[in-house]
Parts: sequence; C-alpha cells; structure tokens
Amino acid sequence: MLMINETHDINLTSWVSSANNESDFPIQNLPFAIFRRQGTNEEFRGGVAIGDQVLDLAVVANANIFSGSVQLALQAASQSTLNALMDLGEEVNSALRLALSKALRSDSDLQSALSPALISQQEVEFSMPCHIGDYTDFYTSIYHATAIGKLFRPDNPLLPNYKWIPIGYHGRSSTIGISGQRFHRPVGQTKAPDATEPSFGPCKRLDYELEMGLFVGKSTEMGEIINIEKAEQHLFGVCIFNDWSARDIQAWEYQPLGPFLAKSFASTISPWIVTMEALAPYRTVFTRPESDPQPLPHLSSEQNNQSGGLDIDLSCFIQTPTMRESNQQMAQLSKSNFKYSYWTPAQLITHHASNGCAMRSGDLLGSGTQSGPSYEEAGSLLELSKGGKTPFDLPNGEKRTFLEDGDSIIMRASCSKDGAARIGFGEVVATVLPAKV
Repeated sequence: MLMINETHDINLTSWVSSANNESDFPIQNLPFAIFRRQGTNEEFRGGVAIGDQVLDLAVVANANIFSGSVQLALQAASQSTLNALMDLGEEVNSALRLALSKALRSDSDLQSALSPALISQQEVEFSMPCHIGDYTDFYTSIYHATAIGKLFRPDNPLLPNYKWIPIGYHGRSSTIGISGQRFHRPVGQTKAPDATEPSFGPCKRLDYELEMGLFVGKSTEMGEIINIEKAEQHLFGVCIFNDWSARDIQAWEYQPLGPFLAKSFASTISPWIVTMEALAPYRTVFTRPESDPQPLPHLSSEQNNQSGGLDIDLSCFIQTPTMRESNQQMAQLSKSNFKYSYWTPAQLITHHASNGCAMRSGDLLGSGTQSGPSYEEAGSLLELSKGGKTPFDLPNGEKRTFLEDGDSIIMRASCSKDGAARIGFGEVVATVLPAKV
C-alpha cells in the first residue's frame, strides 16, 4: 500500500496557475487519461491533468527530458491505451508520479521545457483509458444490498454469504463507454406481476447506479493468487462508474444466475483515473460491527484494518430535457461516500484472484452501488423511489420514478481532508436515447 510522501504535501503549488485555484486537479492529484485534440485525426495518447490543462505525455517522452524508469513509463503512457503503463507496476508508476510532481512545481526549472506539452482541457476529447479485457461488478454497499434485497426478497433481504465473501458477477466490457456516452434504452423480456406470461419491449424501469471503478495494474498469471498484504500493488487507480440497470428486465431474469441483459447494454466511466498513490491521504480504517462475521484470514491484514478504506465523496445529478430546454441547472439526486463500502479494494482483488483467476492490466472492478445509511445517500432511483412506488420530486416540479428518454445523469467524486489538498475525479455524464424498436 502506497503511503503519504512528498507528492501529497499540501503546500505544493504548480507553475500551471489554474492548478492552484480550487481545481479538481491540483499538483497533488495528477490523474491519467487518454486524449487527443478535438476535431483532429491525431493519435490518442496518454495525458495527465494539471489544473485546467492536460500534460501531453507523448510530447514529454519525445523531449527526452527524463531517463531510466521514468522515461520507460512515459513511453508506455504515450500509447493509445494505458495498459502498458498500468502493467509496469507500482514502483515504476510511483517514480513517474514523483518526477511529474517535481517538474510541475512552482520552483521547477523544467517549466520552459514542459510548457509546449500543455493543452487546454476545453480543446480535447477523450477515449477509453485502457482496453478493458474483463469487467467484474461487485456489491460492496451493505445498505444498497439490504435495500434491494427487501424489494426482491422481502423475507430474506441479505443472503448469508454476503458478510463472508465479496459478492460479484462478470459483466460485459464491450458496452463500457467513456463520459459523454449516449445509449438507447434497452429492449428486453419482462413479466408484470399480474401477467401470466412475459412480454418483449423497451425497458420501463431504467436506472443508474452510483459506483466507483477500480483498474487492475500489474497483471498476474493464471494460478497465481494475490496476498492481501500486497493486493494494492495490483491496483492502478480509481474512476467514477455509472453501471446502468434495467430493473424490470433484471427482476425477471436474475434468478437463479444473477444479472445478465439487465446490466450489459451500457456502463459509463469518467475519463480520468486517479491513482492509488494520489489517494493515500484519504485512507480510512476498515471496521465491522462486532456482531458481524470478521473476514477470514486470507481477506484480513493489519494494514487493511488500519487504512484499507477510502474516503471519497460521491454525488449524483440529473438533467432532464425540460431542464436543458429552459436553461435550468441540473438537480442533485443524492450524495454518498465510498467509505461505506463493506469490503475494501484490497479485499476485492484478493478475493477475485483467490481461485487462481488471472488478473490483467486494465481489467475493471466495479464497486457496486455506493449507497449510504440514510435515504439521501441512496445510489439508485430504485431506492429513491422506494421500488418505484413513490416518485422522486425534482426542484423544477418534475417527478421521476425511473429515467425517461433524454435524461442525462451526471456523477462527481472528490476527496478532502484537513491537512491534505482537495482532489477530484472530474465527472461522468451519459444520456438516455429512445429505444430502437
């Protein structure tokens, strides 16, 4: 687990002045994305956010300012995906972070050399940060799991295995898109409670899920297990993740094997990946109620207990077509925090690899919907509308039980703490289009 070091110093400032003005991307952050200039045929390549600018890592690599492992990392980051950079592992990526931090500081003598590598974020477009070979979605919020369980299984909302192992399912990576994604309402088979047989047509209960995404860094071989004390050496970083859900399709198909077509039609990630090292100041203790089972030895370590959790503020907003047409501000639906997770990132990847499953750089682990203990911290409309029974009131007088065509969902995340700089993840935005029928 990477600890606090000089790159996290709250007193650091950058010669990129916008990084010093309440930005999501101060010098203490330095997240990665894949980008190019809008409206060009340039090759997509890696960049690092600093204030309102993107540092073009291909330009930096070609300048041959650095050497050794840092130059190796820059060359890997110059490719059209970040997979190669991710696979270099914690030590090399930490060296790159330190070198970029020093180069971008106010007292750096590399300002003139690096200034030509800066591009305004307003002038770029993003691509997927990496090739996602495999995608697994977990179910780490006990508050969400209990709330959903009460809707689907009133007499048995939380199954007994939930408190013993991180529950997850393998999803489709082919329909994961970058922020700005526009997708058609899914069509599928559903069965109304009073119907004698199912019907086929557009989803009527379309929902979002407020999640975080964890990207695998250093790969493992088939048959190799991951010790929880070294688990985060195999995690590169974190993004915001919206795992769209067709609740009516899900209700009909999910038993006995779990989610399938209700989850495979679209998922959306934010373009910026905040590294695990950048998150070091926002670690939290991992605890369980004394009445709950404590994790088995392979999912437990003193390090994980002391600082395995992450304190990340999450918020979710909606912008309806009416809001856009009337130039109204988007409306907040809920807010929550990743610290409510019942399982830590280290436990997720440790459990995933515990049977010898190979983990590959760029694989994505979804956290599952991050609902908190209160109603205002619900991470889905299914919870906010109490299973579709109570419409959710919006400030402009509109109501939503589930999402309508033209609705956009916007999610944001950030970390703040006394004695540490505030850092952000940017945002993830996606819009629902009418079904293709």
